[in-house]
Amino acid sequence: MAHHRSAKKRIRQTIKRSEVNRARTSRVRTFIKRVEKAVAAGDAAEARAALQVAEPEIRRAVTRHVLKLNTASRRISRLSKKVNSLSASSP
Repeated sequence: MAHHRSAKKRIRQTIKRSEVNRARTSRVRTFIKRVEKAVAAGDAAEARAALQVAEPEIRRAVTRHVLKLNTASRRISRLSKKVNSLSASSP
């Protein structure tokens, strides 16, 4: 257990920051799941709309230091690939 005032303050700050980061991570996952759900349902228009909402949310997580840039880029790329393959298979 911490004994110095500065160490105790650091613990308090870490707890608050962890809660905020957990909420942001959860929010990003929710947006990703919406895209994947639309892709699984086969709804190209809904998937495209969900991706347009999810992409800025994922990039915002990078600016907030919740995700690394390469991780965010990879996730956006994979989601885009799924959405594009769905719309390519539609007549």
